[in-house]
Amino acid sequence: MKLTALLVCVFGVTTGEFVVAGILPAMAGDLNVPIPAAGLLVTAYALGMIVGGPVLTAITAGRPRKPLVIGLLVVAVTGNLLSSIAPGYGVLFVARIVTALVTSTFFANAIVIATSSAPPEKKASTVAKLAFGMNLAMILGAPLGTWIGEAFGWRATFAAITACCAAGLILVARFVPNDQPGVRTRALGEFAVFRNRDLRLAITITAVANIGVLMVFTYLAPLLTGPASFPAAAVAPMLLVYGVGATIGNLVGGRLADRALLPSQLGALAIVVLLLVALRLSPTAITTGVLVFALGAVGFSVIPGMQARVLATAAEAPTLAIAVNASAYQIAAACAGWLGGRVVAGPGLSAIYLVAAAATVLGLVLTGFVSARQAAYRKLGQQG
Repeated sequence: MKLTALLVCVFGVTTGEFVVAGILPAMAGDLNVPIPAAGLLVTAYALGMIVGGPVLTAITAGRPRKPLVIGLLVVAVTGNLLSSIAPGYGVLFVARIVTALVTSTFFANAIVIATSSAPPEKKASTVAKLAFGMNLAMILGAPLGTWIGEAFGWRATFAAITACCAAGLILVARFVPNDQPGVRTRALGEFAVFRNRDLRLAITITAVANIGVLMVFTYLAPLLTGPASFPAAAVAPMLLVYGVGATIGNLVGGRLADRALLPSQLGALAIVVLLLVALRLSPTAITTGVLVFALGAVGFSVIPGMQARVLATAAEAPTLAIAVNASAYQIAAACAGWLGGRVVAGPGLSAIYLVAAAATVLGLVLTGFVSARQAAYRKLGQQG
């Protein structure tokens, strides 16, 4: 039940992040602001996670995890409730930032709580099970939240998210065990963990290797309706196809990472490169649909292993490391959006697939470098 309680919270919090894209026009119209201004709500949330994750996690380092997670969830509930009743754009903007500030720290603590009782060979699959809540938010939460917004107004969407987060809070209070007494650490002392070069490389891999997949996901709708000649009505089903693939890939990727962490990462990234090139050359709608499913599956299969790698190299401060890793993923998303925009304005929409493949190759090379480096150290240790 501990994992289930945390999964409900992850689903609610992540739906609050993803759902804005589906209700953006309604929010803009109701608040009497242009679409670009409403889009800044998404940017504000990402920046809040990038900045708030490391800072808040460092400040709260060494605090008992259960009361900390409950406090973070109280802020998430309050932020989403405030979003649902915001009288104007300014209040809504602030509410989104406040909610985002606690999101990375909550995820980091949730992962540490979930994996604390798991054996080393099961940590990646445990992370994958928790991340299943994020996948559900993508394939169920966002469409359901969009439907609620269309039927009852966008404020009802945030009210429903508030209720989900509140339910998760109650489950956490009931089923997550209290911490064992531990040693509290200083906030600045937590940052000493980043002296570990392997940890810095692991976080860099997260930031670099995900840019390609996130670029295609960000621009998937225009890619489908443009070069692939899909009708606009097909975009939502294709997003569902991508989300189902991501869910399956996340669970399978966790098991593969448990068995062979770095080889599974290298193989998955190499397959992503091939899929991106194949999408650029796809001759029919059917093959495009199959490739979109495969991209979601293989692209998300690397996430549990990336989290597990960070956990393995940051035993001294795992919560802060995971929070920074979450920020690295948000940086990848921000870079994907910016770089994709430059590609569309320059070579054109179809070139996104090839640029995304090139970005993934960089992640593949970096992962290979880390793999070779760690293998060399193991060999030296055995000779010594």
